[in-house]
Amino acid sequence: MSDLAFFIPAALGTAAVLVRLPSLRRNTRDPLLRAVVVFLLTATGVFCFGATSVIVKVNEITGVPKFAAPLLCWILMACCGSGIILIINRRGGPPACIRRSTRWCAGTYAALSVAMFTLFALGEAPVERPEDLDTYYANTPYIREMIVLYLVGRSAAAAIMASLCRRWLSDVSQELRVGLALLIAGYTSTLGFDVCKFAAVGARWAGTDWDVLSTEVARPFVTVSFCLILLGFGLPLAVQRFKGPWRDWTRYRRLGTLSRLLHGLTPTTAVVRMPLLSTVGLRRLHGESGIHDGLLTRNPYFDVTLRARALADALAHGASDDDAAADTDDVMVVAAVDALRAAPERHVIASRTRVAAERRRGSEEVDPVSARRIVEEFLAAASSGRTDRLVALLTDDVTAGPDGAGLARRRSEPGAPVIDAW
Repeated sequence: MSDLAFFIPAALGTAAVLVRLPSLRRNTRDPLLRAVVVFLLTATGVFCFGATSVIVKVNEITGVPKFAAPLLCWILMACCGSGIILIINRRGGPPACIRRSTRWCAGTYAALSVAMFTLFALGEAPVERPEDLDTYYANTPYIREMIVLYLVGRSAAAAIMASLCRRWLSDVSQELRVGLALLIAGYTSTLGFDVCKFAAVGARWAGTDWDVLSTEVARPFVTVSFCLILLGFGLPLAVQRFKGPWRDWTRYRRLGTLSRLLHGLTPTTAVVRMPLLSTVGLRRLHGESGIHDGLLTRNPYFDVTLRARALADALAHGASDDDAAADTDDVMVVAAVDALRAAPERHVIASRTRVAAERRRGSEEVDPVSARRIVEEFLAAASSGRTDRLVALLTDDVTAGPDGAGLARRRSEPGAPVIDAW
């Protein structure tokens, strides 16, 4: 198998490490960031030192035949241990439990690394075998045990990480769920590599030659598993980084029409000019503030009795509580806009007929607490796109129907009767 299959994942891992290093420099005490960087470093090292040309070069530099073997096993055990620690820290939980699990995992794989170096020193491996060490020395004392230890350590790590991800899968959603599914697929692919290695070594023990499983079939599993694992860890981080700006942009776009409308209906309101290069989050905040201020300035025009009648009428016609509340808020805001258009200088709040009628019914102005609640409801509705109908109504010359009977569209001809009602 070409060394390119090792160098490409190594290059991807190096790029991922370089991306994460600035964050680690700013937050050196963050255990999750440390676990991410250590895992990426060790995984990159596995692919870098696993290439045949690098193995030969390491043996040449050290002057020890097959010194690259225990070195690669040590990096591999560090990668397995750091992967488990990363999953433990990513999942979270009581700090004491996380620290205890982290120490247990680090200690176990450190002991495995020491044991493999010891077994390599005790064994005899005079012939350099950069591609088939596992099968060539499968029956050599001490080297045989070292090979078994490294395969067991890899398999145990893959099984533990796949199990942890599978148990965590039911507790999350969206991008984190997709990331965990990719991790499960990646670690399952790693188990495929281990099965091929175990089969080839076991065949040597049985006196059969299945070396092709170790040298040809197993290696693609490593490349595929690393890419899946890298995507599994990287995808949720990338999505979370862009999710906030995208959410701000969506909210800003939905609020835009209502914000411009309320600014237009309140000429005296000071409009703050946004710099050309303002972030979308700042623009969204500016739009929300404009809607908030615009609706609060209409507090004197809000007719709570009209809203109550409209709410009762909507509920009587079978509307749900949320839809009825939204529709009746539309009624009250449209009536407030009508009153504001009739009296832009605020000399009067409504027509004399409306004032006299509402006095007889005992109507009163909405209190500030209720006004703030209405403002918050409209902001929530606007961000979800529910105020499109309200904006259309306000821009199509709509008025509140008589006695809170809903919203009605006026004809353009003076004195024309109401033709549509909701």
